[in-house]
Amino acid sequence: FQGPATGIVVERERLNKYGVPLLGATVKPKLGLSGKNYGRVVYEGLKGGLDFLKDDENINSQPFMRWRERFLNCMEGINRASAATGEVKGSYLNVTGATMEDVYERSEYAKEVGSVIIMIDLVMGYT
Repeated sequence: FQGPATGIVVERERLNKYGVPLLGATVKPKLGLSGKNYGRVVYEGLKGGLDFLKDDENINSQPFMRWRERFLNCMEGINRASAATGEVKGSYLNVTGATMEDVYERSEYAKEVGSVIIMIDLVMGYT
């Protein structure tokens, strides 16, 4: 692994934010929200001033919040917050799955619904 494909300069260019700190957070509570309520938390956090949010590492696909529903509602929240603030906003969607095929499927779906950034939990392994 050579490290991330981009660094802080590219992130600032994407967000069009210079000379100020970038402010991000992890959605809490991390478990128990429906996909719709999770998306609402994303919207409220981003509209409230955060530049980005991220899924907690434990969030993947639970019976009360399946990953497709979460991705779709997160992207709706991101798009609504961007429209409301006039700023570029984002959220790291956790694509971790039981198999690499699951990860590929989730990554492709994240891209289809408009996400430009994803995350993979360390439990997937590293070298």
